Amino acid sequence: MRFPRFLRVALWLAAVPVAFAITDRDYTTNPLMQNEVRTLKEMLNYVHFNRNGLRSEDYPKLVTDYMAFLDPQRLYFTASDEQSLRRLYGPSLEDSMAINGNIDAAFRIFGLFEQRVRTRVTWVHAQLAKDIDLTTDETYTIDRSKAPWPADQAAADDLWSRRLKAELINELLNKKTVEAAKATMAKRFDRFLKNTTEVQPSEIEARFLTAFTRLYDPHSSYFSAADLDDFNVDINLHLVGIGAVLTVDEEGYCKIVSVVPGGPADLTGKVKPNDKIVAVQQDGQEAVDVVGMRNKQIVQMIRGAKGTKVTLSIIPQKAVDQSKTESVTIVRDVIKINQARASAEVYEVPDASGKISNIGVITLNSFYGENGGDTDEANRASASNDVAELITKLKQENITALILDLRRNGGGLLSEAINLSGLFIDQGPVVQVRDSAGRVSVGRDTNRAITYDGPLAILTSRFSASASEIFAGAMQNYGRAVIVGDSTTYGKGTVQVIFEMQHYLPRLARDYGKPGAAKLTTQKYYLPNGSSTQKKGVTPDIVLPSIDDYIEVGEATEPNALVWDEISSSPFEGKPLNQAFVGPLLAASKHRQDSLEEFSVLKQNIDWFRQRTEQKTVSLNLEKRRAEKQTIEATGKKFDAEFKALLTKTDFKKHEVKLDAVIKNPPPPEPPVVADGDTDADEDHEAASKFDVHLREALRVVSDAVRLADTPMWAKRAPMPAPTLPRS
Repeated sequence: MRFPRFLRVALWLAAVPVAFAITDRDYTTNPLMQNEVRTLKEMLNYVHFNRNGLRSEDYPKLVTDYMAFLDPQRLYFTASDEQSLRRLYGPSLEDSMAINGNIDAAFRIFGLFEQRVRTRVTWVHAQLAKDIDLTTDETYTIDRSKAPWPADQAAADDLWSRRLKAELINELLNKKTVEAAKATMAKRFDRFLKNTTEVQPSEIEARFLTAFTRLYDPHSSYFSAADLDDFNVDINLHLVGIGAVLTVDEEGYCKIVSVVPGGPADLTGKVKPNDKIVAVQQDGQEAVDVVGMRNKQIVQMIRGAKGTKVTLSIIPQKAVDQSKTESVTIVRDVIKINQARASAEVYEVPDASGKISNIGVITLNSFYGENGGDTDEANRASASNDVAELITKLKQENITALILDLRRNGGGLLSEAINLSGLFIDQGPVVQVRDSAGRVSVGRDTNRAITYDGPLAILTSRFSASASEIFAGAMQNYGRAVIVGDSTTYGKGTVQVIFEMQHYLPRLARDYGKPGAAKLTTQKYYLPNGSSTQKKGVTPDIVLPSIDDYIEVGEATEPNALVWDEISSSPFEGKPLNQAFVGPLLAASKHRQDSLEEFSVLKQNIDWFRQRTEQKTVSLNLEKRRAEKQTIEATGKKFDAEFKALLTKTDFKKHEVKLDAVIKNPPPPEPPVVADGDTDADEDHEAASKFDVHLREALRVVSDAVRLADTPMWAKRAPMPAPTLPRS
């Protein structure tokens, strides 16, 4: 029997989950949002690099992705919710957005999410009031972001029972009583519920539209007006703080997005991108748990008056035990470019015969540029000028080779990557930039002067990204440098542009509030030979064993990342280093990696880390977890002690070479660092961090290169001889 259309709709609505907006905040799309949605849709169609990447049949996926944006660990929604919501909203979503600018679906889905959170938090309180058995042999999956939602309510209850046990054990392992641990957990869930119920319509819109833009690529997003203001503050670094950009991830953890080179957090050496902040403590006060707290609240707690202290409890990204936190005390200060500038050291490196060579190392953590109009010398710096000055000073130290360390360089000004390239090559293309219409522009070095024409190595890691990849890739294209480091760099080969909606909307639409902004990917980078750095990054000539290769970081790990591709080569005078030259360098390095004690310790450390990261579940038996934690801590101390011993007996001698501006305006002393645990263990960890196996090997590689190619013609690309290197 075929029912009339209105009856079919009524029957269908009866089959979907209970009312999607059981909330006293029955939000709907207002005229400002309608204009923003339609405008964003047009922008994606015309200016996004992947403008044809979304098809009509992909819109039901937007429902799933938005649900995952709200519930990333797949804990609150159920599989039946997903099926029903996709059927209800998926088929009509494209027309609703493109024609009417309507995103009521976002509000209805959020309403269901809020209902699920309310119900679950009530359930959690009831469970916390009971005794929780931590003696079973159950396990809990640590990361459920790729897992399906629980099939039904019973499956969800079982999942949540395990989650509570896992969280309770983590708190107990941090030396809390059962009562204190449960109180912390209850407060955390109450905070999450409060934050959920206080989410404003503009925030719901921004979350939904960000899920929408990320169907095109992982770097596009949508900012509410308030988010745009915060973004501008972060970019301009106007406020006193610790020098870090923060976000709250979908799990409720405050995550460090980036650390400003030379800022207070960076100077501790303990704060890294992707670390999680779980508590914030003001000087002389109790620590405050911030898991589940809103980003603005956390930022306000961390910012403060210059010279005051704040202590962060951090779960390092590389931590093998998520219950282990480190406390780092930071002295707040104004971010100063003088502390972020390039720095240099001269190392005394012996060869196999014991002959000492002076090798210069320049560390460059960002491609910073001149702040036009600023009369303060410290703020008129540029990466290329600073490196040029340091090279001049290193030459006076009679260096035989140079290393540029870009391992922590996340990018910066593309113009500075071009200018820096000009210090090492005659002239020619450095980067090609292609837009969505296929138009290609070429960024060239036009200065024929060469500042340094000797042996050069570039040290990279998986955290070398964007402009640093362009520079390293260009030097590889020209055969100007040996690239040494992790198996690949980050792989970010795209350009984002901020489009503020106030410039594109009708004036009347703005009467309903302040418009937001879209950050959209509009271009891709390509090297002079036409190869993209997107997703694949730059592959070193000599790959070193690294823990970074077992961390989920890099463009290739991002959903919907744009593909790697190639365009035509731009004519240039150069070619990659001949394998007859690179081969002996690689063979000598591999011999050292197989024979030197420092590599043996490093590889054991990596294997231990890899085994821990491959363990996808944790035990819910408290005594087993205590034993595991003791084993982890003992193993960590063993590696720290071994690195400390190596530092004592085999480290290379070195001394600093400073910029004139730094000599005139020296940075303040590094603030104290406080870490949990005993003092001896902290000293061991400090020693381990200072014993830099990758830098030591890069020094040896470039020392080998000096002996392999005894010619001043590196920058002119003269043919390189290929004698066999002695093993050392």
